[in-house]
Amino acid sequence: MAVVSFPARAGIRHLLSAADAGALGLERLMVRSEWLRRDRRIRRVAEPLAGLHVALLFEKPSLRTKMSFEVGIAALGGRVTYLGPSEVGIGKRESAADVGRNLSRWVDAIVVRTFAHAGLEELADASTVPVINALTDREHPCQALADLLTLRQHLGSSRGRRLAFVGDGNNVVHSLLLAGALAGLEVRVATPWRYAPDPQIVGRARQIAAGTGGAVAIGTDPAEAVTGADAVYTDVWTSMGAEAEAAERMAAFGPYQVNAELLAHAPDALVMHCLPAHRGQEITDEVLDGPRSVVLDQAENRLYAQQAVLLELLAAG
Repeated sequence: MAVVSFPARAGIRHLLSAADAGALGLERLMVRSEWLRRDRRIRRVAEPLAGLHVALLFEKPSLRTKMSFEVGIAALGGRVTYLGPSEVGIGKRESAADVGRNLSRWVDAIVVRTFAHAGLEELADASTVPVINALTDREHPCQALADLLTLRQHLGSSRGRRLAFVGDGNNVVHSLLLAGALAGLEVRVATPWRYAPDPQIVGRARQIAAGTGGAVAIGTDPAEAVTGADAVYTDVWTSMGAEAEAAERMAAFGPYQVNAELLAHAPDALVMHCLPAHRGQEITDEVLDGPRSVVLDQAENRLYAQQAVLLELLAAG
């Protein structure tokens, strides 16, 4: 697998949104991810990223994202430099555009985990190397790709399946809506209206779903969303940056806990969570650690999905 200068496929620059997976070729990403998962079990992966260097620019703490990128890049033969929250200060110490221009002179790709999505877009616009969204307040596309891979792993195919999300209409939901629509999923979201997902993203997901056979439904009734679901997904009620709203959110989301009573409406459904989990809040221990839980598969699949994205952006073949 020869290494070439970016981008390997014409017209592809960055992965900023789950919708960008359509340009990369979602099915191609899934097949490549599955190969990477099988290969890791059999032998050492070839080193298609040998000689390439990736910067991890993180303004938010991380376990799964940091480890899966560092381990994944090293397994492909690449090298990593990690820049933590105190080292750069996007938009504070210097502008996002200046950060992108400078890093582009030294590295072959930039992975960004930050707060404002607009800052990520500014950095990407100024960058001459691929930029990957490892989480912003608006989206979490790498997580959504790993989630689709997990559904394929356990259900054989995501097309025509029903995924119910119960809880906050946050960045994870936004990417699930877009990636799920691309994959032909029916995505149902149950959340208090005040915390519903961004209407623009919902509209975009519905446009995508119209061409793939998928569907999008947004409501407030957890039981209605979960009934008949193949998978039930939740996330924390208070994301990083919203801590001041924690008490208010706890009161609003109380009826949205994923527990045994709610799962009685979908007794065979997979249980999904992007982690970290606030046990006893959005999900009970019984469910998170139960036999239908695939949360550790989701975490592991971050490695393979992100490796696939890096190969699409940086390597031919």
